[in-house]
Amino acid sequence: MARATDADAAPDGDGEELEMLRDSLRRFVADELAPRAAEWEDAGTLPRAVFERLGELGFLGMGLAPEHGGGGRDFRYTAVLVEELVRCGAVGVAVSVLVHAEFATKVIDRAGSPGLRAEILPDAIAGRRIGALGVTEPGAGSDVGAIRTRAVRDGDEYVIDGAKTFITNAPICDFVTLAVRTGGSGPRGVSLLVVPADAPGLTRGRRLRKIGTHASDTGELSFDGCRVPARCLLGEEGAGFRLIMEGFRGERLVLALICCAQMRLMWEEARRYGLEREAFGRPLLGFQSWQHRLADSLTTIEAAGALTGRALELYVAGRACDREVSMAKLFAAESATAVAHDCAQIFGGYGYMEESLIARLVRDSMAFSIGAGTSEVMREIVAREAGLVPAGERL
Repeated sequence: MARATDADAAPDGDGEELEMLRDSLRRFVADELAPRAAEWEDAGTLPRAVFERLGELGFLGMGLAPEHGGGGRDFRYTAVLVEELVRCGAVGVAVSVLVHAEFATKVIDRAGSPGLRAEILPDAIAGRRIGALGVTEPGAGSDVGAIRTRAVRDGDEYVIDGAKTFITNAPICDFVTLAVRTGGSGPRGVSLLVVPADAPGLTRGRRLRKIGTHASDTGELSFDGCRVPARCLLGEEGAGFRLIMEGFRGERLVLALICCAQMRLMWEEARRYGLEREAFGRPLLGFQSWQHRLADSLTTIEAAGALTGRALELYVAGRACDREVSMAKLFAAESATAVAHDCAQIFGGYGYMEESLIARLVRDSMAFSIGAGTSEVMREIVAREAGLVPAGERL
């Protein structure tokens, strides 16, 4: 089954190195993550030791600057990490790790001052400090330009007041890359600050109970006169919206890759079960109806992989790719729920049991048409980029 990161798709000679990385990750996931994935799902959190172990093996920060311990690699290496982490069978593991390694940390490498990068990145890359990305608020989700959490400059500090919700890693993070309003209304008033989790005035709120991705701890954060040094600003004031939008390309590509990997895993499980389980004297896959259902699912998976592979190619090349990334995320996320239903159906009653892998994957599949921009937002972007929106009517 084709993947977006298959070695024969690497035109610059990196194919062998990518496959070596995949082999190393696959062994690590099979030996150290998969045996405990159900335990972490039940606990609703991922132990710090997992981050530290990933850092020890060099799997965190592969795309970050070498001077701080990163690998200096392009996004294909991150894509392999995504695909292999999903194979542990708990998608929340991949979500928690990637929110830290990609969403919260990469923008610090891109826009932080030399001192801030030196302070945060070595420990983040080693897995000793865990990051979260704080954008969503109770009254502002997809509309990033409408955030209300405010940061006011006071001498050499910013004073932050506001609240964030649906924040992955909030209960376990050591720092949060935080979207705040430093200026007037709209996108131009948004900035990004790196806030230590032990900053006075920052309070961790509820741990949120989700339908799926249980191993990725999710919660609320509140800020009441929270003070952080002004050197924690990323870029300049007012640059936050642009930095968030640039980060969304990678984040949405990560989610498309997660969905593709998850669909492959579900399909493999359904095929295995269909060949082993017998009904009416023959394997389930001896019935044409099941053959056709899984054939349709495979066709969908390959189509999602092709879209995601094209978006990955453009992203790595540094070319315009908002349309392709949005199409990939939209199609892969919505396909994941459809493929999950078809694959679960072959398991019958067993597929409805909490302890089954397929049931866990079905629940997990529901998250990705929402996170990093809903399917409705993805359709808006595709329509805009395709010239379908009349002048004067754009968001």
